[in-house]
Amino acid sequence: MNTNRKMQPIPELAPLCRRVVAEGTVLLKNDDQVLPLIKGDHVAIFGRIQVNYYRSGTGSGGSVHVEYTTNLLDSLRKKPSITVNEELAQIYEQWIAENPFDNGGGGWASEPWHQREMPLTDEMVRMARQQSNKAIIVIGRTAGEDKDNAVKPGSYLLTEEEKRMIRLVTDHFENTIVVLNVSNIIDMSWLEENYKHPIKACLYAWQGGMEGGNGIADVLVGDVTPSGKLPDTIAYAIDDYPSSANYGHRDKNYYEEDIYVGYRYFETFAPEKVQFEFGYGLSYTTFSFEILSTKTFSLDADTRFEIEVKVRNTGCYPGREVLQVYCEAPQGKLGKPKRALIAFAKTSTLQPNDEETVTLSFHLSQLASYDDYGVTGYPYAYVLEAGLYQIHVGTSVRQTIPVSFNGHNGIKVDETIVVKQLQQALAPIEPFERYRPGKLRDDGIYELEKEPVPLRKYDLRERITRHLPKSIPQTGDKGYKLKDVYEQKIDLETFIAQLSDEDLAAIVRGEGMNSPWVTPGTAAAFGGITDKLFHYGIPIGCCADGPSGIRMDSGMKATQVPIGTLLASTWDTPLIEKLYHFVGQEMVNYEIDVLLGPGMNLHRHPLNGRNFEYFSEDPILTGQLAAAVTRGIRSAGVHATLKHFACNNQEFARHRVEAVVSERALREIYLKSFEIAVKEGGAQAIMTAYNPINGYWSASNYDLNTTILRQEWGYTGIVMTDWWALLNDVIEGGDPDKRLTHAMVRAQNDLYMVVANLGAEVNIENDNTIESLAKGTLTRGELQRNAMNICRFLMTTPAFFRKQELKEKVYAFQPLAHRNEAEQDLSEQPKVNMEGRMETYVRVSKAGQYRIFVDVMSPAQRLEQIATNLLINDQYLTTVQIHGTEGEWIRLKLHKVSLPKGTYKISLFETMPGLVIKTIEFKALD
Repeated sequence: MNTNRKMQPIPELAPLCRRVVAEGTVLLKNDDQVLPLIKGDHVAIFGRIQVNYYRSGTGSGGSVHVEYTTNLLDSLRKKPSITVNEELAQIYEQWIAENPFDNGGGGWASEPWHQREMPLTDEMVRMARQQSNKAIIVIGRTAGEDKDNAVKPGSYLLTEEEKRMIRLVTDHFENTIVVLNVSNIIDMSWLEENYKHPIKACLYAWQGGMEGGNGIADVLVGDVTPSGKLPDTIAYAIDDYPSSANYGHRDKNYYEEDIYVGYRYFETFAPEKVQFEFGYGLSYTTFSFEILSTKTFSLDADTRFEIEVKVRNTGCYPGREVLQVYCEAPQGKLGKPKRALIAFAKTSTLQPNDEETVTLSFHLSQLASYDDYGVTGYPYAYVLEAGLYQIHVGTSVRQTIPVSFNGHNGIKVDETIVVKQLQQALAPIEPFERYRPGKLRDDGIYELEKEPVPLRKYDLRERITRHLPKSIPQTGDKGYKLKDVYEQKIDLETFIAQLSDEDLAAIVRGEGMNSPWVTPGTAAAFGGITDKLFHYGIPIGCCADGPSGIRMDSGMKATQVPIGTLLASTWDTPLIEKLYHFVGQEMVNYEIDVLLGPGMNLHRHPLNGRNFEYFSEDPILTGQLAAAVTRGIRSAGVHATLKHFACNNQEFARHRVEAVVSERALREIYLKSFEIAVKEGGAQAIMTAYNPINGYWSASNYDLNTTILRQEWGYTGIVMTDWWALLNDVIEGGDPDKRLTHAMVRAQNDLYMVVANLGAEVNIENDNTIESLAKGTLTRGELQRNAMNICRFLMTTPAFFRKQELKEKVYAFQPLAHRNEAEQDLSEQPKVNMEGRMETYVRVSKAGQYRIFVDVMSPAQRLEQIATNLLINDQYLTTVQIHGTEGEWIRLKLHKVSLPKGTYKISLFETMPGLVIKTIEFKALD
C-alpha cells in the first residue's frame, strides 16, 4: 500500500448522490397537487425517522463510514420557502434523545427492521394542525444481509403505532403527505383505507445514502420534480406474488413461476391484483408524447428497430419523463408473457411547453424466447416463433400506445427463426412443474396452466472432460516477471510455466478480511500474496465491499451512495454511469482495485432482505443499470464485481437453499441481467453466490461458470466465490464443504474468498487442491488456466502499476509519559489476558520489534462478519476481523510493532460486535 497517497472521498460525488436521490424518488400519489410544498407552507413532520433517517440497509452492502449524514428534518429546515413546525420537531428531538436508535446491539444482522415510534396524543396533533397547514409522515424500514423481511408489523406491514400515527394525523390534517424511507417495497394497502381526510400524497424516497435527506427535501419543495418510476410491481397482498408459495424454505425453492416474475406474471394472469404497476411514477408536471417515426435497419446478424418519440412538457413545472418499450409476443408453442420490457430512455429536463425527440432502439434478437425442450423443433435455441410481435411505448407497463412497423401493427415474423443455437446447460435434475399461459379469456387475460420442466439430458462428466485444458510443462523460475507479459516480451503461458504446484494452489486463494497487504479494513487481498508469487511480479489486488460505497472497517471515511433500488428507480443509465465513475475515482484514491458490486439479483420476492442492494424485478432494467455501474467504475481504471451469480434471491438459509429452476427461466430471467452487464458493460469480475442451483453450489457449478459464462458469453475476467462459500463436487454434486477447491477450480471459479490473512501459502484452511492433483481429480492445466485468468485480470488493475513492495510495515509507537500500576511486563508474560476487558496496560522492558498474535472466537454463525479495532496508546493499529467461528477459538497473526521501553495502553474498539479476544501476545523478534 502506498501510504503517501492522500486517501479521502471525492468531493464531486456527494452532490451527484443528492441529484440521484431526487431523480429516483417515485411519486405514487399527489391528489389536489398537494406537492410540491409552496412558498408559505407551514409543515408539521411526524415520525422519528425524520431524524433517524435511514441511509442504507445493513450488512456488507451498507456498512460505509461517512463524514456526515443528512436527515429529512434538518434538510427541510434549510429550505427558505417553507416553515417547519419547530415546536413539534423539538418534541420529537427530545423524545429521541431519551429513546435512542435501537441498533440491536450492533451485531451482524441484529438491527431491527423498524424503530419504535413516539406515541402521539390527539391534543399534540390538534395543536400541530393549528400551527401548520400540511403534514408529512415519515415511515422508515431497513433490511439487510443474512435476514429476510417478514409479513409482520415493523417489517413488510405497518406497526400499530404507525397506523395510529397515520389515523391521528389524517383526523386533523386535510393535507397529509407520506414519505417512505425504506429499503424495499412494503405493504401499501393502508394507503387506500377510509381515513377522515384521505392521504393526499405518497412517495417512495428509498434510502439515499449520506445525501438522502437533502435529496428528498429537494423533491418535496419542488427544487427537483420527481421522475422516478417503480422498478417493481406493488401488489395488494404479499400472497399475490407468484413466488410466495415457493419462497423462504430452508433446503429448496422451486421456481414454479418460471419466467413469470413480477409484472410478467401480473399482466399475463392477474392484473386485478396490482395496486401500482411496474414502471409507474407520477410527476408534478404532465407530458404528452407521439410517435414520429419507426425505422428498420438490416444488419448482418440481426435487425435493429428505432422508434422516434416526441415528448412535450404540457404542465407547469420543469420535469423529466421515462419512455418504456414493451413487446407482446405471440404465444406460439412456448407461451410468452403478456408484456416484456425491451428498451427505455429518459428525457432531459424539459421546461413547460418544451419538447424533445427521444430515440428508442432494440434488436429483433431481443424478442426471442429460449426453447428448453424442443417444442418449436429447435431445442436449446433462442427462437422467434411465427406471428405478430406487438410493440407498445408508454410511461409504465400499462400506460402505453401501440407502434406500427412497415404497415403492420407490430413486427411480423412469417416463420420460426433460430436466433442463436446453444446447448443444454444448467438444466434441473429433478422433476417439478412450471407456469405457462393456457386459454385466452374474453377479458384478455390468460388462464394459468402448468407443465413439466425439461430435465438434464447431457453427460456432465463427458462435457467437462472434453474441455479440460492442456497442462503447460513446468520450467521453474526463468527470471520472467509479469511485466514481461504486459510488455509482450513473453506470452502468458511461458510466464505461468514458472509456477510450481504450490504457487498455483496459493494463487487461487484470497486472503482477508483486513489484509495487512492492502488498504486497511477492506475485504480481501489476492494475487501476489506469497513471497514467491510476488517475486514473479504478480501484484496484490485489493477488494472492498460495496455496492453503495466503499466499506472500510478501519473507520476510514467514504461516500455512501444511494441503494440499488433507488438507482433503478431513476431509469437513467447515463446518470448512474457518471455516479459510479466518481465512485471509481474514490476507489483509486483508496488504492482499491475491485468493488464488490453491483448486486444484481432479481427481486423475485419482496421479502428478500437484500433486495435493497439489487435493482429490480426485471432483467433488462437490472442488466442495463448494472452495465452502467460497471462502465462507470471501469472508466476510472478500476473494476466492478457482478454479484451474486446466480439466484441469490433469499437471505434465510442463503448458504444452502437450492434454487430448482428451469433452464429457460435461468437464461431469460435470472442470468439475462448478468449477460447484459458482461456484454454491454464489459465486466471483468464476477462473484458467485452461496446457494446451489439445480444440484451444484454456484462456486463449483461448471455450467454456470464455464459453459454459459465463458464459452457462450465470451467472458475473460475472473470469478471469485462469496466469502467463505461452500463447494460440492463438480460432477457428482452431493454434500458441500469449503475445502473442495478442486471442484471450484474445475468449474473455473478462479478465486476462493477468503482464507485467513497470511494463510494462503500454508493452506491454513486445509483445502484439497494439492491432494486433488495427486489423485487426478484436478489437472495442473486447470490450475494454470485459473492462474492465467487471475494474472490477466491483475494486469488491468491499478495494483499492477503501483510500486511493487511486499515489505511488511513495522508500526512504531512511543510509550506513555507515566507508568500504570496495573501494567503487565511483557518480558515476564508476553500474553496479555483480555477476557472481559476493553483496555489494559503493558510494560516493555526490552525495546525492540514484536509480532502480535491474538486468540479470538465468535459464537456467531460462519457467515456473520465481526470486527474490532486494536489500538495502542489510542492510536489505530489494525482491525481484527473474522467471520463467525461458532464458538471455536482461532489464532491470528497480526502486525509487527516497534516499541521502545516504557508503558503502553492496549485498547479495543468494537466496530461490529461479537468478537471475543482472549489473549493478545507480543512475541519478541530477534
